[in-house]
Amino acid sequence: MAPSQDPKAGFDVGNIDEVIHGRIRLGIMAYLSSVEAADFAEIKAKLQTTDGNLSVHLRKLEDAGFVQVEKTFAGRKPLTRAQLTPKGREAFIAYLDQISALVALR
Repeated sequence: MAPSQDPKAGFDVGNIDEVIHGRIRLGIMAYLSSVEAADFAEIKAKLQTTDGNLSVHLRKLEDAGFVQVEKTFAGRKPLTRAQLTPKGREAFIAYLDQISALVALR
């Protein structure tokens, strides 16, 4: 089969977004894609992770512009809420497309 006809020729592992690809970050992106916004405790419970681990991964997604994090107070209690940005939603869809292309090769 000629390289141009090989379905594997169209897949480039370099196109998989490394920021999203980590297990916790992927979980954050997947969860936030299904809700308008979520608070820190809700995300932590869904992903069964620690405060510190979740904070680090949220920051990485925030630094990439994929997630917007808002910190407020409810009385004296801190409240952290996160939501996908439009850029994050586009990046997540592109990520899913790349993974779908990889799975289609099996």
